[in-house]
Amino acid sequence: MNYFIVKDLHIACVVLSVTLFALRGGLQLAGVAWRRWRLLRIAPHVVDSVLLGAAFWLASQLHQFPFVDGWLTAKFLALVAYVLLGKQALRPDVSPRRNLGFFLAALATVAYIVGVAVTHSPRLGG
Repeated sequence: MNYFIVKDLHIACVVLSVTLFALRGGLQLAGVAWRRWRLLRIAPHVVDSVLLGAAFWLASQLHQFPFVDGWLTAKFLALVAYVLLGKQALRPDVSPRRNLGFFLAALATVAYIVGVAVTHSPRLGG
């Protein structure tokens, strides 16, 4: 498989994944019952599975791996933080104010992940 095709697929999945998260988070904060829409419950899992598959393939092609290469370790740990923050942001049983805090923290974490991906540095090029 062509490296650049998989890289483009990975980037497209990142954009789609973050867009779906932002949509669900915005609907959550607006009090809209987004869980009743099957597409918004299932699509993020499909997109994220393709995203992770492409990430593993790209890492193997680059011969760079988390816990070996610092920038990928930072991305991996930030991804874990993003998932945990995102899970809290989308909880239906907490106050909108608390959801907002987790939502903004999750988006900030995504910005860090993208910065690390672009610079290949956990310090964002520093």
